[in-house]
Amino acid sequence: MNVVSPASASTEPVTSDGVIAAGAYVDGRRVANIAIDEAGSWRSKPDHVVWIGLHEPETQLLKRVQQQFELHDLAIEDADHAHQRPKIEQYGDALFIVARTAQLDGDSIAFGETHLFVGEGYIVSVRHGASTSYKPVRERCESCPRALARGEDYILYAILDFIVDNYSPVLETIQVEVEAMEAEVLASAMTRAQIERLYLLRRDLLRLRNAVGPLVEVCRRLEHDNLPMVRPTMRPLFRDVTDHVRTVQERIDSLREVLAFAFEASLLVGQAQETAISKKLASWLAIVAVPTMIAGIYGMNFKHMPELEWEYGYFAVIGAIVTVCAVLFWRFRRVGWL
Repeated sequence: MNVVSPASASTEPVTSDGVIAAGAYVDGRRVANIAIDEAGSWRSKPDHVVWIGLHEPETQLLKRVQQQFELHDLAIEDADHAHQRPKIEQYGDALFIVARTAQLDGDSIAFGETHLFVGEGYIVSVRHGASTSYKPVRERCESCPRALARGEDYILYAILDFIVDNYSPVLETIQVEVEAMEAEVLASAMTRAQIERLYLLRRDLLRLRNAVGPLVEVCRRLEHDNLPMVRPTMRPLFRDVTDHVRTVQERIDSLREVLAFAFEASLLVGQAQETAISKKLASWLAIVAVPTMIAGIYGMNFKHMPELEWEYGYFAVIGAIVTVCAVLFWRFRRVGWL
């Protein structure tokens, strides 16, 4: 799997109306850069495949694409309004697929969407929100015409595989932070800032899992269902993507469990520290109570207290106080309270 991190991903020029690239391919080789309004005619030529990439297109551009490929109104409506759940839908002989993308934006995860229209002789990708450019996918496919010559379903596989691969840099960055946080927890109780960060990490991981999870069903259908535009020879590749998605799920679950254990360990460390402090306070309180009690007794202003007339009474009381306090200190130290 070829992972391209968001930081190093190459970018593609985007026209004012949202077109990133539009090309016609024959036998895996680009034969022309085409205009959107010519896409339908190129697609109708024998053995031609039209590959169009759009980034946050305007409604009018989507309508033009719809006219060229006779796309379903509901699919166009979904592509025009983002915030869709990952899914796969069949409209006649065409497929409409939604996948969620993820990138690190500072200390949090930013999510985006990719909508894919796949039909006879064409594939259209529509990107919304945070997403790495698909230029590396196009370049990799064009560098291997034999693979690209397989057709639209191979391009679909390449894009889905790229989306899943780019979950890895996000998880690797989070894993480094989680491991550092886990080491700090064992050293001392977590601060408020650390607890807040732990909560944000668990929230982002949950959102990422919700974005990744439905892709398993999407890839499963591409692998097992007799869907149009997916040839039997492509099913092992989609099975590979399914395995990658499940691996990502397992990593997310593992990180969330580590964060949960880290929080529980922090609570235990904090409780242990509080218990140790309480023991120390109780020990010193018991030691201080001895001279306090004796001083309180002899501080009572009774007229008849025989010890007050004893010549060595003061020294005896001081000696008793020191002895009892020393015994208590030794005892508390021995049991580990001091």
